[in-house]
Amino acid sequence: MIAPRDKLTEQTPPSNEELAARLEEMADLLEGQEANPYRVRAYRSAADRLRSLDRPVHELVEQEGRAGLMQLPHIGRGLAKTIEELALAGRSELLERLRGKSQAEAVLATVPGVGPELAGRIHAQLGVETLEQLEQAAHDGRLADVPGMGPRRVRAIRESLAGRLRQRRHTAAPAGDQPDVGELLDVDREYREKAEAGKLPRIAPRRFNPGGEAWLPVLHTERGGRHYSALFSNTAHAHQQGTTRDWVVIYRDDDDNHGQWTIVTARAGALRGRRVVRGREEECARHYAESSSQAR
Repeated sequence: MIAPRDKLTEQTPPSNEELAARLEEMADLLEGQEANPYRVRAYRSAADRLRSLDRPVHELVEQEGRAGLMQLPHIGRGLAKTIEELALAGRSELLERLRGKSQAEAVLATVPGVGPELAGRIHAQLGVETLEQLEQAAHDGRLADVPGMGPRRVRAIRESLAGRLRQRRHTAAPAGDQPDVGELLDVDREYREKAEAGKLPRIAPRRFNPGGEAWLPVLHTERGGRHYSALFSNTAHAHQQGTTRDWVVIYRDDDDNHGQWTIVTARAGALRGRRVVRGREEECARHYAESSSQAR
C-alpha cells in the first residue's frame, strides 16, 4: 500500500512506487492548472520509468546523485532535481507549490539558529525564500544586517547550510544565466492580466486560508522553451503588508535552469509605481529606459 501523501520522511526512504505516485500527482496538478501537455506527459513517463527500475531509486540517488537519474530514459535535469528531492528529503518544493502549500518562512525556520520569528524578518527584509538564497545572503553580508543576526549566528548558519546543501548540489548542473528582467516582467504582466480577467485556474493555498477557498490564481507559461509558473505571494509578510494582490512570485523549473523571483510595485524612488524584480532594480531601470527610448 502506498504511504499517505504527506508521510514520506527522511527516516523512511520512499519506495519506487511512492515516488512514482508523487510524480503522477504532480502531472495531475499540472494538467488541472493548464500546464503544457508535453510537460504533463513527461512527469507521467518518468513515473512509469521509476516503476520499471530493478533497484530502489533512493539507492541510485545516494550512490550516483542527480547524474545517475539523468541517465534514465524520459528523465531530464528538471525531473531529476524533483526526484532527488523526493528521494532524499521526502518532499519537493515544486509539489508543495502545486498543492498550494509553499511556505518560504517555514523552510527558512528549519535551519538551526533560525526560528519562525527570525525567518519572518529575513524574508521580509531580504526577500529570501529558499535555502540557497539564505546561504548566499549569509556569505555576501546581507544576512548580518537583519536584526538579531550576530557574527556567531551567521557563521553557524553558513556551516549548517554548507552541509545540508552539499548533497543537493552533488553532480548538479551549473545554474546558468539569470533570465532577462524584461522576460520576467512580461510573465508578470501575463499573469496579472489573466488573473484579473478570471482566465486562470485557482488553487486553495494551505496557509492563511481557513475556509479552504480556491482563491489563488496560478499561471503556467513558456518563453522560448523556458517553463515559468506565477502566483500571487501568499506569505505572512504579504498578508501583513496587504500586498497579496500585488506581489507576484515567479518560478522557473525546467531542464535548463531553476529559479525564483518576486515582482512588486515599487513604492519609492525613480521606479515608483513601476513593476520591478526585487533585487534587480537597477536592471529594471535600464529595461524601462531602453523601452522608453525605443518607443520614441
